[in-house]
Amino acid sequence: MPDFELTSVTTPAALSVGGLVDYIKAVLEDDPTLRQVWVVGEVSSANPHAKGLFFTLTDPDTGAAINAVAWRSQQARLTTLPTVGEQVIALGTVKVYPQRSSYQLTVWQVLPSGDGLKALRYRQLRQRLSAEGLFDPEFKRSLPALPQTIAVVSSPQAAAWGDIQRSLRHHHPGLHVLFSPATVQGDSAPASIATAIDRVAADGRAEVLILARGGGASEDLECFDDERVVRAVANCPIPVVTGIGHQRDESLADLAADLCAHTPTAAAIAAVPALADLVEAHRQRAVHLKTLVTEHLLDAQSDVQRLGQRLLQVRLDQRVQQQLIYLKQLKRRLVQGAQVELRQASDRTAALRSHLLTLNPDTVVRRGYALVRDEADQLVTQAKTVSPGQTLQVQLAEGHLTVVVTEVHPPPE
Repeated sequence: MPDFELTSVTTPAALSVGGLVDYIKAVLEDDPTLRQVWVVGEVSSANPHAKGLFFTLTDPDTGAAINAVAWRSQQARLTTLPTVGEQVIALGTVKVYPQRSSYQLTVWQVLPSGDGLKALRYRQLRQRLSAEGLFDPEFKRSLPALPQTIAVVSSPQAAAWGDIQRSLRHHHPGLHVLFSPATVQGDSAPASIATAIDRVAADGRAEVLILARGGGASEDLECFDDERVVRAVANCPIPVVTGIGHQRDESLADLAADLCAHTPTAAAIAAVPALADLVEAHRQRAVHLKTLVTEHLLDAQSDVQRLGQRLLQVRLDQRVQQQLIYLKQLKRRLVQGAQVELRQASDRTAALRSHLLTLNPDTVVRRGYALVRDEADQLVTQAKTVSPGQTLQVQLAEGHLTVVVTEVHPPPE
């Protein structure tokens, strides 16, 4: 009999049911794609419940289905409630329920199918940029009164560029126009437009910028709702005028611009004043100035005539004679006042001189008195300050004596 060789085989460890379910739960709920996923499907069933709305999304092409729930606390935030038979887009996260070995989609938002997701993203972006102040009217800049150079950002093949050129030639001929080409449709349009605006800002010559594109389908104008374009418009160092689409169209770039003219032709007209209007305004100012000068000259001539008549009515020689008489009166009053002051000053001087003479020691000596001084030339007024043998000087009215004290007689007590 042939020999058989027995080979050992290693069998992996077996998982419990709970372990397998937990593993599946971890794989599904930890997947970043399934944490926040948009699902498009038809609502095949919808069952309201006290805890929330339970419904089923079905793929009409394949028949695949997934259970979903919108909890009661979240229903007020839903854009639309799931209704049987409708196509919707649901945003939610995949949750696994181990007890039932099932999974379902916990829904945060439900939108109508079609443009629903696009509209949601548009609203979210608009709210975020508005919260940053990019659309605030207080930040809008006024356009220059008479720009010499303007820049245009548009497609060189677009009809908008041709409309702007014709409008500017007719509206304000001789204006210096800088063209910064950009793609204004398609996936590459947002980056191209932002680059064209930055190119104008770096050049530094333009005083105002026109961002323009002709009308088209709403899909063709989506690039002007791109955040890159909106921020480029808001951050542009010069005022921006948008002329995008038709009157009914309004993009986020229009909201961020300093002036929205809706159409390219309207933007060109709004960016610069009409040369004909400037000429007419200048003519009106010249006429007004001429009228003012004429009125001023007429008023001046009337004043001259009125003053001439007053001069004829008033005799100048009489006025001069009256003023001369008045001056003589003032002169006489001035002389009289000066004489009175001089006389009063002379009297005060004489009185002071008389008083000073009475206080002069020489005057006292002349009346028979004498002045006695010691060796230090100090007046001697008391006998007790003098000693016998001391030499004194006696001043008389005429001459003086040198005496020696032989005896001191103090005053009786």
